Amino acid sequence: MRLALEEASLGLGRTAPNPAVGAVLVRGGRVVGRGHHARAGSPHAEIEALRRAGTRARGADLYTTLEPCDHFGRTPPCSVAVIEAGVRRVHVGSRDPNPLVNGKGTSRLRRAGVEVVAGPLQAECDALNAPWFRFISSGRPFVTLKVAATLDGRIATAAGDSRWVSGPEARAWVHRLRDRVDAVLVGRGTALADDPRLTTRLPGGAGRDPLRVVLDTELQLPATLRLFRQRSKARTLVLHAARRERDLGPRVDLLRCARGPGGLDLGDVLARLAARGVVHLLVEGGGAVAASFLAAGLVDRLALVLAPRVLGGGLSWSGAAGPARMSEALRLRELTVERLGDDLLVQGAPAPAATRGSALAGVDLPGPGH
Repeated sequence: MRLALEEASLGLGRTAPNPAVGAVLVRGGRVVGRGHHARAGSPHAEIEALRRAGTRARGADLYTTLEPCDHFGRTPPCSVAVIEAGVRRVHVGSRDPNPLVNGKGTSRLRRAGVEVVAGPLQAECDALNAPWFRFISSGRPFVTLKVAATLDGRIATAAGDSRWVSGPEARAWVHRLRDRVDAVLVGRGTALADDPRLTTRLPGGAGRDPLRVVLDTELQLPATLRLFRQRSKARTLVLHAARRERDLGPRVDLLRCARGPGGLDLGDVLARLAARGVVHLLVEGGGAVAASFLAAGLVDRLALVLAPRVLGGGLSWSGAAGPARMSEALRLRELTVERLGDDLLVQGAPAPAATRGSALAGVDLPGPGH
């Protein structure tokens, strides 16, 4: 199953609106076939593994990170192909929450006499597809909020200078993260202050650029920004609520969204991104945008890069004043901490809160803009 997870990871950021899945066939203690889902419309992981195994699939064990599908979509059901190939046993990491599957794949296998072993490395398999589980169950993208800040919580000086808060190792980590998400989002203030490219710049030109998304409520950003004129295989999407649209370039799309208090309605923003097939959204800045997503309860994972610096003033990433009581503070669960050069990367999932406002939606402050 660990080999299957390695296969699945090759598809991260490339399979939307489908999940990333890996599969490995083992016969007589030897791997006879392996594969992963490369992109939507391409063969599923199980089909790729069966194709590579050929006749050696008969009597083999199949390890797959996600329950085999059991419906006709762009491709035929994997459960049927597994049965026809003569696989004797299937080890399933995660159950598929898609209503079109959700236990139907394993039920068909068992009815056909194929033994099904449920749950090996389930926690790891569930974590790999956490963004897709959120997408398929709620109809909105999984949101990762990334913030680079000083030890006293500043993302820029009082003059707006933010280059660079974090070190080169942390910025390299961000580029690897961009390679695995479907879209990256910033607000108007960050686009103006930092003029970021929001591309994936890995050694040797590896990686892919995600869809670049900008919140610009009144559609006032200048067409000279690098987001609009820089060549990239990825398009730029500007979300706005202006009455009149304007041409920002051949690779820039405009999409009108509903207004919310102080800017765009973030719930509508996420719904429209989901409709475009965005499964995993990375929010990179700035301060008020970060605070807005947190206040609205729309952050699924917080990635906070802490740099060993103290400004003693400047722009904060947490936005508004916050609650009056410490007991009401947002808590993180599933916490992890790691070193990235001189910086610390703290990641966690915000614990559910009873009520959260969204008054800052669409407002932005200058952010790191890596």
